[in-house]
Amino acid sequence: MSDAGPPQGVHALSGRSPVHAVTSVGVHPLHPREILLGAQAMGGQLPVCDHYSGVEARMRKSLQLQAELTAEFGACVFDVTLDCEDGAPVGGEADHAALVTQLALDAAEAARVAVRVHPVQHPSFAADMAVIAGQAAHRLTHIMIPKVESVDDVIRAEQALISASAGRLPLHVLIESPAAVHRAFDIAAHPRVQSLSFGLMDFVSAHGGAIPVEAMSSEGQFAHPLVVRAKLEIASACHAHGKVPSHCVVTEFTDGAALHAAASRASRELGYTRMWSIHPGQIRPIIDAFAPQERDIDLACGIIEAAARADWAPIQLDGQLHDRASYRYYWQVIERAHQTGRALPDTMLAYFQVH
Repeated sequence: MSDAGPPQGVHALSGRSPVHAVTSVGVHPLHPREILLGAQAMGGQLPVCDHYSGVEARMRKSLQLQAELTAEFGACVFDVTLDCEDGAPVGGEADHAALVTQLALDAAEAARVAVRVHPVQHPSFAADMAVIAGQAAHRLTHIMIPKVESVDDVIRAEQALISASAGRLPLHVLIESPAAVHRAFDIAAHPRVQSLSFGLMDFVSAHGGAIPVEAMSSEGQFAHPLVVRAKLEIASACHAHGKVPSHCVVTEFTDGAALHAAASRASRELGYTRMWSIHPGQIRPIIDAFAPQERDIDLACGIIEAAARADWAPIQLDGQLHDRASYRYYWQVIERAHQTGRALPDTMLAYFQVH
């Protein structure tokens, strides 16, 4: 996009001389994130895909793939979560914790690596936190706590972090039961919590057969009322407290069309901004489904450029009024475009280079 002036049809509605906040070589000292305050959804920015693996060979390949896609997209487009809960063999929990700790320590400097530990009720939880958080906290983005039932579980996990001298790490929590869904708003309100994820299969199983198995499928999970209600509660709780809602897995990992359809519905209908992957083939479809459309990116860039030139005063575009309320939305489109490796003009890329 040219920086010669606002897009055709855009006019500032203030009486002030516009400040050229966006230029071809840099940005105004005030960043959109600082100017466009007040949006709860701006509480956290995370890659749209969270990829889980627990077998050593797959964990290593996941970290390698993350580096390759980061080079391809120009941004880290997915997290790698090394899994202790489902990855550790029974009786081998300590060895597995040592393995994921070493993998995190050996990861590339720019890698985004997290670990899912055992639930707080599990006998291996304390050892997981002491070893993994105690030794590798400086290389981890967060720790995922599964089967969280209440704020008390979050507090217990936070205390384990502090005991391991890992107090800077945020927690992600997995909501897997009807009771946990009931408490989702309280859990999301805890300042240590950065993201809530929905555990579909455990949630269905927790109903003792009252929800049919079809509700675990890629289509059924968007049809059964209790499952949809749970997803909406979790998403709403996250948005109320500026946290990131992360959508559940799709188990039909060889069906790319089903995965893309589910990811698109999670993003566009249910308000999720992140989704789990359990197979490398799921990563690209998730990124594509959560990315803004090209026409939306173009519109957002034009509006933000014009807003910056108008010193963030109201403008009109093709007969429609835009002010800081809509600027927040369009800036979030640009943030999501950057998160998903979409092409942006230099005027927008400059914001990410200096902030």
